[in-house]
Amino acid sequence: MEVGRGYSLKAFWFSLILLGSAPVAASQTVQVAGAHFPPYVVKPESAEASGLLLDMLAALNALQADYRFVVRPTAIPRRFRDFQEGRIDLAVFENPDWGWQGIPGARIDMGLADAEIFVAKAQPGRSQHYFGKLAGKRLALYNGYHYGFAGFNPDPEFLQREFDAKLTYSHDSNLQMLLRERADIALVTRSYFNAYLERNPEQAGSFLASDRIDQHYRHYALLRPGAPISAEQFSALLERLRAGGQLQQIFGRYGVAVRPAAAGSSAAPDGRN
Repeated sequence: MEVGRGYSLKAFWFSLILLGSAPVAASQTVQVAGAHFPPYVVKPESAEASGLLLDMLAALNALQADYRFVVRPTAIPRRFRDFQEGRIDLAVFENPDWGWQGIPGARIDMGLADAEIFVAKAQPGRSQHYFGKLAGKRLALYNGYHYGFAGFNPDPEFLQREFDAKLTYSHDSNLQMLLRERADIALVTRSYFNAYLERNPEQAGSFLASDRIDQHYRHYALLRPGAPISAEQFSALLERLRAGGQLQQIFGRYGVAVRPAAAGSSAAPDGRN
């Protein structure tokens, strides 16, 4: 009996050692496109990277351990190629009309809504009527962006020729051009404008923001075929953040509307929406 008991104890401890040394299933890495697009993504290639995207990914990573969401820096024009070549798995805060037509991947409604607004320098007597006509006004635009008033054509030569557009890579510069009277109207996202005024409260009375909306951003995520996570799994994680209040906490402060996502928003991987 003593021998048998000793053998049993040895076998028991040996099994514990094997269990303790068994490999734990590693989380799968999901590469998320990070293109400079304040306040959603700010300087993604730098050590000071920040923005709503990073806050959302941190919340997703804290929520579960099956997937690790990381930012993969890219650029506005380059993100399509990176997506098709598999360098990024997920592009977020997108719209299927922004050049994604025909590119295979699932379209996932994120239940987030923003808007592009017109902004001018505040002057005595200037009202909302100022935004009624763009002809004859100098526009300050972000190079590479798609604008509704221009038929979503981002071509710089077209915008300069047809709308006397000044193209930059800085919303801050565009707003400053208004104050220096080097441009008449700048187009910015409502979220960006709110973030700018939060950083520069002394300028709140210097601008006139339009009631007119150039376009509504109904944010989608685009998931490439073969990505480590499925459209259904990603949607489920977003719903958990929505139900827990994290999405409202992250996006609400800048005026991004958080609402229920449309049912059945994921398209088939052939790219048809």
